[in-house]
Amino acid sequence: MPRISGINIPENKRIEIALTYIYGIGLSLSQKILSNLKINSSIRTNKLSDDEINRLRDEIEKEYKVEGGLRQEKMMNIKRLKDISCYRGVRHTKGLPTRGQRTKTNTRTVRGNVRRTVGSGRKKSAEKT
Repeated sequence: MPRISGINIPENKRIEIALTYIYGIGLSLSQKILSNLKINSSIRTNKLSDDEINRLRDEIEKEYKVEGGLRQEKMMNIKRLKDISCYRGVRHTKGLPTRGQRTKTNTRTVRGNVRRTVGSGRKKSAEKT
């Protein structure tokens, strides 16, 4: 199993799909990397030679910000927004959508699946009369 940027790449997938397991590399970026290195994108990961794996590893680690570095930069950007108390920072702090989505409905993704609706308020009696 090849290891790139601290991530074990799956062996039985095509290399363009396997590279997307690395945080920060999507399908279009993986295709771009493979075309720059002149590696066939339809080849399986376990069919790659050691030289090709080393070239991939060097290209990704030197040219692109992935995994820990990217996560850290993203967290620092959010922390900066919170520190200066701008609107987006306040929304991040409260755990609400930051990009203008409506909040009356459809914010379960950001809030977690919290259902805040209440029944009619009438409780059923515990015993029969």
